Amino acid sequence: MDAFYASVEVLDYPELAGKPVIVGGRSDRSVVCAASYEARRYGVHSALAIVVARRRCPMGIFRPVRMARYQEVSCRIMDIFREYTPQVEQISVDEAFLDVSGCGRLFGSAVKIAEIIRKRVKDEIGLTVSAGVAATKLVAKIASDQQKPDGLTVVPPGKEAEFLAPLPIQRLWGVGRKTLPALDLLGVKTIGDLTRFPLDFLERKFGKQGRHMYYCGMGVDDRDVESVQFAKSIGNEETFDSDMTDLEAIKKELLHLATKVGERLRRKRVLGRTITLKVKYLDFKVVSRSVTLPQVTDDSRQLYRVAVGLLVKTLAGEKPVRLVGVSVSGLEGESSPRQLNLFCGHNKTRKDLNNAIDAINSRYGAQVIKPALLTEKE
Repeated sequence: MDAFYASVEVLDYPELAGKPVIVGGRSDRSVVCAASYEARRYGVHSALAIVVARRRCPMGIFRPVRMARYQEVSCRIMDIFREYTPQVEQISVDEAFLDVSGCGRLFGSAVKIAEIIRKRVKDEIGLTVSAGVAATKLVAKIASDQQKPDGLTVVPPGKEAEFLAPLPIQRLWGVGRKTLPALDLLGVKTIGDLTRFPLDFLERKFGKQGRHMYYCGMGVDDRDVESVQFAKSIGNEETFDSDMTDLEAIKKELLHLATKVGERLRRKRVLGRTITLKVKYLDFKVVSRSVTLPQVTDDSRQLYRVAVGLLVKTLAGEKPVRLVGVSVSGLEGESSPRQLNLFCGHNKTRKDLNNAIDAINSRYGAQVIKPALLTEKE
């Protein structure tokens, strides 16, 4: 999707059409989540600090993030995709891979299917889609960014390396901040520059990463489109309005985050084993502390207790804190087979309580029932 969050805002508020729309957090310490193409002309892009965005684009129209609305529109778009193939791998709220290799007799070529889908999304939802058609996921992804917005780029089979060669090396998956300076010393500016080096040289220079970059540069990618995916982790984080040194206030925010994460785990019917605390200090240094539990959990109170235990392993309270986050990984389905806990009476009581709270909150509004400490947030 093209500038998805900003495009949905224009869809819902047509008077914003043609104006620089910037979607992000309300706080000056937040970052830009999406910017319309009009805003991008001023150098505004995702992950840019909101205060910088305001300086670069003072006439910009700043909109708050409405994730529930974006997810609603996303579901409608993904439903259209699935009408043409069951092999849809959604990789974010606004992006997906489609394997249409077995759909030719029903709908025509891959290019034809891309054209049909783009027209349907535009006609039925009112948003534009940019598509890349290629024989591999890597090349299709890069191609989809070539003619944004509202573009279609086709890379015929066998032409992958030729298509990739003139593109900047930064466009290649696996080339990051650490690798880029070393490539620059080798005179590598484009993907084609990289593939002129022998494979064995790149392996000696970069190890496994060198092999990966070489084959990606040639357009080789043997990954399948995976239509059934399982989230690797579930978490929430919060940026404070001002740097925080009060430990009790930080713990209160951890309780809020743990409550939200627990609700999300239970809603998705998954449990997790590894709990991670993320802390970003005033100087933007980020540290994380994790613990793996003997039993999986979806209990918010347990998440909170573990997060507070991990907090003492950081410099929170001594060094100003800008952001905290709580996440759970090592996920497995609620019905997955697992070793039972011999002393599970307390766990059952907590589970029944959580289910009752979730049912009430679902009916009467998010967090109608919450830990007493959090009522002070009101």
